[in-house]
Amino acid sequence: MAHLFIPGPTDVAPEILSAQAQPMIGHRSQAFADLFGRIQPRLRQVFLTQHRVYVTASSGSGLQEAALRNCVARRVLVAVNGAFSDRWYEIALANGIQTDRVDVPWGKAITPDTIGAALSHADYDAIAVVHNESSTGVENPVAAIAAAARTIRPDILVLVDAVSSAAGVRIETDAWGLDVVLTSAQKCFALPPGLAFAAVSDRALERAATVSQRGWYFDFILLERYLARNMTPATPAISLLYALDAQLGRILNEGLEARFARHAEMAEYCQNWGEQRFGLFAQDDYRSKTVTAFSNSRSLDISALNAYLVGFGMTIANGYGPLKGKTFRIGHMGETRGHDLELLFQRIDEFLDGAQAEPPK
Repeated sequence: MAHLFIPGPTDVAPEILSAQAQPMIGHRSQAFADLFGRIQPRLRQVFLTQHRVYVTASSGSGLQEAALRNCVARRVLVAVNGAFSDRWYEIALANGIQTDRVDVPWGKAITPDTIGAALSHADYDAIAVVHNESSTGVENPVAAIAAAARTIRPDILVLVDAVSSAAGVRIETDAWGLDVVLTSAQKCFALPPGLAFAAVSDRALERAATVSQRGWYFDFILLERYLARNMTPATPAISLLYALDAQLGRILNEGLEARFARHAEMAEYCQNWGEQRFGLFAQDDYRSKTVTAFSNSRSLDISALNAYLVGFGMTIANGYGPLKGKTFRIGHMGETRGHDLELLFQRIDEFLDGAQAEPPK
């Protein structure tokens, strides 16, 4: 069986792939309402929220746009420490939103002090941050960032991209006071690409009601009205929702605490292995639990390494953007287990030692 050790898409269990093959139903039927109604409370469990979780047929980037268009009435502060936090900034500008950014070097974490200092510069009504920056392997301390921001501006909204961490890492949407926590299906949820989810607070919904030109497809007020009837405004990705229904059962049967612990254990194993051979790119104490970025201290040809690994049904990721060739990344999320990493490291060690094995026929 092939294994994707990349930051997404990730492997999908065979039974979840098969769940997509159920007969089609009308998206205005009672059968669909029943399906959507089963999904909603279990999504809330995963996001650790008592509020709504919107489901859209899009990638996570679509819900970044949704968060900004619904929650920013005046000005947003974007915290940038990698490629995907920079995307927050790009999307805000593309939507004509007044936007400032605070930058820290890639590989370093956004800290509460950084946010606190930046918030004094203008009257912001929202901040946008990435929880798990998969381009660098950094996990930002979102809970502390939200607390620091609210100390300075109690009414500020906190928008969080958790694309590569939700369902693999504990994110307490309600307890941490987060207003939008968004993610994609193809990462820790271990689903095929095509769905995105956003836990949205009452505060965010109240703000959306005051914002004009929210758009239509991602309008929180419209999504809320349809969610009340277990429906969606536009045609949903029904086959993917069947897969989500089945996968939520797998996730909750494993147990959230066990799932979070498994991801933390894989991260520790991966990072211990990597420190001995390469060194890690991300700042100590802020390293991701779902994807590890390694410094390419040996000047490896990552393409050649991947060509070798593909012979054994394995793939890792090169560095992202300006880090290509300077780093490489291993995703350890979703359906991945410790024994999968053990086999991967065995093959990489063979490549490093020049003792390359023959791939299976």
